Amino acid sequence: MSEALDDLTAEIVDCRRCPRLVEWRERVAREKVARFASEPYWGRPVPGFGDPDARVLLLGLAPAAHGGNRTGRVFTGDRSGDFLWEALHATGFASSPSGRTGDDGLVLSGAYIAAAVRCAPPANKPTPAERDACRPFLVREIALLRRLRVIVPLGSFGWDAALRSLDALGHEVPRPRPRFGHGVETAVGPYRLVGSFHPSQQNTFTRRLTQPMLREVLRLAGERARSD
Repeated sequence: MSEALDDLTAEIVDCRRCPRLVEWRERVAREKVARFASEPYWGRPVPGFGDPDARVLLLGLAPAAHGGNRTGRVFTGDRSGDFLWEALHATGFASSPSGRTGDDGLVLSGAYIAAAVRCAPPANKPTPAERDACRPFLVREIALLRRLRVIVPLGSFGWDAALRSLDALGHEVPRPRPRFGHGVETAVGPYRLVGSFHPSQQNTFTRRLTQPMLREVLRLAGERARSD
């Protein structure tokens, strides 16, 4: 599995199929922002990261322009990532409560993290065509994570991406289509989805999502993964 995931990672990193996203991610990497002016930027698609034997997959929207697009690792180098790593560490999934660079030694145990769209999009809003162009990567990723049992979509975009990907894998999505909500659970084939609000600053600063709320979802995901 690890070798197959490495091959998939290489394909993701080389992808140039969405011209708008290619232009944006590379422009951000060239122009930078003042606080990171002296740092090299990744400026390419950001692959998934974590334990090949993961039973829990966390699924976000897309890399942040000055987070994952800078560091080369999903949810790394921005405040959303800081919030997420703290919760993952507290629930036993991450070796450290913070992740600042792609080579900081942070390790995930029992969990894998990916984004539905692998390139940083302008205004953090990928188009439907860009979403669809990226879906085959997620479909293959889910199939390669052979021990995967629980998917934790971070936000409604991740929820929709998870349902579409599981449908593409041939698993029947319940009708009516399950609606996203924090703590909402649904089963699709052999997988269980457990929804969580996205750890964006918009949600964390307003306390729509708190550390106890996110940790409870992660605790529940781990419990469901062990019981299935």
